[in-house]
Amino acid sequence: MKILFLNPGGHLGGAERSLLDVMASLKAAGNGFTPCLIAGGDGPLVQRARGLDVAASVVPYPAALERLGDAGAGGPAGNQMSRAALLSGLCLAAPSSLGYSTRLRRAIAEIGPDLVHSNGLKMHVFGVWATPRRVPVVWHLRDYVGARPLMSRLLRAHVSRCAVAVANSKSVADDARATLGSGLSVIPVYNAVDLEVFSPDGPALDLDRMASMPPAPPGTVRVGLLATLARWKGHEVFLRALAAIPPNLAVRGYIIGGAVYRREGSQFRLDELRALANSLGIADRVGFTGFVDDPAGALRALDVVVHASTEPEPFGLVIAEAMACARAVIASEGGGAAEIISPDVNALTHPRGDDRALARKIAELAGAPELRVRLGREGRRTAEPRFRRERLAEELIPIYRQVARA
Repeated sequence: MKILFLNPGGHLGGAERSLLDVMASLKAAGNGFTPCLIAGGDGPLVQRARGLDVAASVVPYPAALERLGDAGAGGPAGNQMSRAALLSGLCLAAPSSLGYSTRLRRAIAEIGPDLVHSNGLKMHVFGVWATPRRVPVVWHLRDYVGARPLMSRLLRAHVSRCAVAVANSKSVADDARATLGSGLSVIPVYNAVDLEVFSPDGPALDLDRMASMPPAPPGTVRVGLLATLARWKGHEVFLRALAAIPPNLAVRGYIIGGAVYRREGSQFRLDELRALANSLGIADRVGFTGFVDDPAGALRALDVVVHASTEPEPFGLVIAEAMACARAVIASEGGGAAEIISPDVNALTHPRGDDRALARKIAELAGAPELRVRLGREGRRTAEPRFRRERLAEELIPIYRQVARA
């Protein structure tokens, strides 16, 4: 069975890294399932897919479509742009949307898949527009659809064309059923990680050099937030928490990641975050690395990994990756993240958006190396059975077979 994956870009964020894990799992499983990929742009996703011996092609996304997004128009990124601006962008993107759908339809027809599996909200819509009706379509939901003012309406309008939806957590699945209707079959399939890559053993990145900072003094506890620069990922909360930590504690913070996506109104710029650090008086205590191509190496360089999302996290891939690397984790509460964490066993937690509570947790771990070791050990024990990559094929192949029979 030929499974065609559709992704809106060629960049490498959490959704794309999870997609690579799916394709790698299918390749390893064999069983006559052949993954292939169409991406909306060239980039590391396409190169890594080809490195897995997955046939990958590019149908370039028009710039107007790439910039269009509703996360910052009342979605999880807040109100960085008005609904009027969103509507204007939608009108401007309409002609290129029709052209893109035509080009994508031709590319899909050339490949001749038995099933199309779309990754990304906009690609769910283009996928059903461009896929022949005899070919079933599977949506992979990695966001809370109910929080997206435009995309929720578009998906509801096309839900009858979706054979089944896969959600990356039970929380996302519940939201999808509530938003898109009970007629849609939604099956939770948790993300996974490569436990050989994300391992306690292996090289660690020199975060100080990457952030153009002097080497941290011996005994410094390194605390980092690894995420795209999406506004709801909690960078402001993290910086304010660092500012609230007593200065006598030897702690250095790191913001690891860059603006991967190009959607307007949904992301910080690094200079905004640097300016905030400067205004808080912690410019000498926090480094900004920009995008890193080796997240496992970045995690191994940290003593504490902070997850600070201010909105419910659909899954929390960095939590799973940090656990697999046996790092102590502090995670914000709720959402899909709550399904993979046992508080005070394999991670500490803090209320979403509460920088003072986060500061207290960081200070607690900074002064308790034995607690950091225990949390890291329990995190790895959690990751080994729950986040192993082979599980993805074991759970997805029965779904594909059922859809194909139907």
